[in-house]
Amino acid sequence: MKTTQPTAGLLAEFGDTDALIAAARRLHAEGYRQFECYTPFPVEGLAEAMEFRRTRMPLVVLCGALLGLVVGYGLQYWTTVIEYPLNIGGRPLHSWPSFVPVTFELTILTAALFAVLGMLGLNGLPRPHHPLFHIREFSRASSDAYFLWVKSEDPQFHEQTTREALRKLQAQEVWDVPSEP
Repeated sequence: MKTTQPTAGLLAEFGDTDALIAAARRLHAEGYRQFECYTPFPVEGLAEAMEFRRTRMPLVVLCGALLGLVVGYGLQYWTTVIEYPLNIGGRPLHSWPSFVPVTFELTILTAALFAVLGMLGLNGLPRPHHPLFHIREFSRASSDAYFLWVKSEDPQFHEQTTREALRKLQAQEVWDVPSEP
């Protein structure tokens, strides 16, 4: 299917997981970095073939946890020592053991909140529209088909040479992915 509008890339269908893994390895070896694979189930070895990079999620969660820790402890310190000090039974105003439970709970709460929001942000979600939704056959990606999408943002992407490379990798079918509906 040839389109006259700019493409978001090329989508190739492969017959089985071995062909998809081999195609991902070969594309990565040729210098392609902006491509994604879609399968109906997790495929062992596919992430290694694509050479996934490390994610920033641990750093996001750590920042959330540290923020929760500082805010939780700081709020308790400020209220009991600075703003409204009460001398109860001769105990010190800054009694840190009593601050631990609330500090711990707020640390866990903000870390979990940062994890959810960070996951959504780093994955680009929610995304109600995706260019691949224009390809009717792509609906089979969740049932019985294996797809590889080479994005047009890839520095190596050139429509004709990429199409030929995908065909050499034994793609059953190659579609242009329109960037606009």
